[in-house]
Amino acid sequence: MPGSPTQLRESAGFRFVDAGPHTDYPPILLLHGMLGDLSNWTNAIEALVENSYRVLVPVLPVYDLPLIHTSVGGLVDYVRAFVEHLKIESTVLVGNSLGGHVALLYAMRYPEHVPAMILSGASGIYETNIGTSVPRRQDKEYIRERAAVTFYDPIHVTDSLVDEMFSIMNDRGRVARLIKMARSTKKETVTEQLEMVTPPPLLVWGQDDVIPPPAVAYEFLERMPNATLH
Repeated sequence: MPGSPTQLRESAGFRFVDAGPHTDYPPILLLHGMLGDLSNWTNAIEALVENSYRVLVPVLPVYDLPLIHTSVGGLVDYVRAFVEHLKIESTVLVGNSLGGHVALLYAMRYPEHVPAMILSGASGIYETNIGTSVPRRQDKEYIRERAAVTFYDPIHVTDSLVDEMFSIMNDRGRVARLIKMARSTKKETVTEQLEMVTPPPLLVWGQDDVIPPPAVAYEFLERMPNATLH
C-alpha cells in the first residue's frame, strides 16, 4: 500500500519514511546531511509521491552508531542493512552533503544495485572547514553563527534549529560522534576513486553554496563519467 509522505515507520531498529506506490521501478532513497533530518526532504517526498515514485528516507544514525563504527563507512553499512531489511534489489540514490558522500561510497561498493544517483552539495572531495573540535557549547549565538555558514540565507537558521544543535552540543556522547563523523568525512575522501562511479550521476548545486562550494561540483563533473551538472 502507498505510504503517507509524513508517516515515520519503525522496523528492526530502523526509523524511516516509506511513501508512494510500489512499482517495478527502483525506489528513490533520500539521504540527509550531517545536521539534517527527514524534514529536509518534505517537499521532495511530496513531489515524488505525486509523480508516482516510491520514496524511502531513513533516519541516518549520525549520533547513534557505536563510537567505533561512527564514520562515513559505518553509515554506508547502515544504509545497506536498511535496504536489505526491506528486501530491495536496487535504489536510485539521492544524497545531500554527508548523505551525498554516503551515496558515493555506496555506489562504489554496490554498483550493480544503483542504477542512477543524484548528488546535491555532496561532500567527498573537500568542503569548507566548519570545525572538528568541541565548539563553545554553552553559547547559543556562537552556534547560530556557525549554523548560518551552512545556508545562503541565514533566515533558515531558526530558533528550533539552534535549540536542537544546542542540545546536541551539550550531550557528550552525541558531540563526540559528531566530531568523529566530521573527521571521517575529511579522511574518507573519494577524489581519486570518482572515475570508478558507474551510475550516471546528476549534480545539483547552488552558485552561492559555501559548504561545499561550486568548485567541488565542477571537480565532481570533471572526474565522474557521464555526470551532468545543474
